[in-house]
Amino acid sequence: MTALPKPDELAIPYQLPQVPFMSPDMVHPGVMTKWLEDDKLWVPVTASVSFKPLLLSVSGGYYINLLRVRKSGVLSRHRHTGGVHAIVLKGRWFYLEHDWIAEEGSFAFEPPGETHTLFVPEDVEEMITWFHVQGGYTYVDPQGNAVGYEDVFTKLETARKHYKELGLPDDYIEQFIR
Repeated sequence: MTALPKPDELAIPYQLPQVPFMSPDMVHPGVMTKWLEDDKLWVPVTASVSFKPLLLSVSGGYYINLLRVRKSGVLSRHRHTGGVHAIVLKGRWFYLEHDWIAEEGSFAFEPPGETHTLFVPEDVEEMITWFHVQGGYTYVDPQGNAVGYEDVFTKLETARKHYKELGLPDDYIEQFIR
């Protein structure tokens, strides 16, 4: 653990109690380095799509995760019930309905209600994107008919099941829940 710098005389911590019943802080060291290395901790969704939870906010109805795709083509067609923020860490992707490309280092915002089809180009071997998803996704066919959904609760259960299958302690998932 890195030692904290010695505060100067003006660096005085907050002196009053914190808000009652507040959730504890959450810090996951190495998210951009060692977290990307351990393949077994990526939660599989399909043979080529997986995620690593960072924050599963069951009280706020949102989640933050790293999404990894290791095959080109259509990932999903979906509609958002809330806004989505994304930062591309590796590779690139785009939506068939738009003329922009989210490349490594890009930030994207997707408004609530939008429906789009995520596509990973042929020459991308691996795509990793940080997503903050408010609300959930409704998966739809090309005419907008619902064919499935995903939200913080389905993400939580998928991750809980995967980590249990790995033999991790039952409370392993709790480090991500607020």
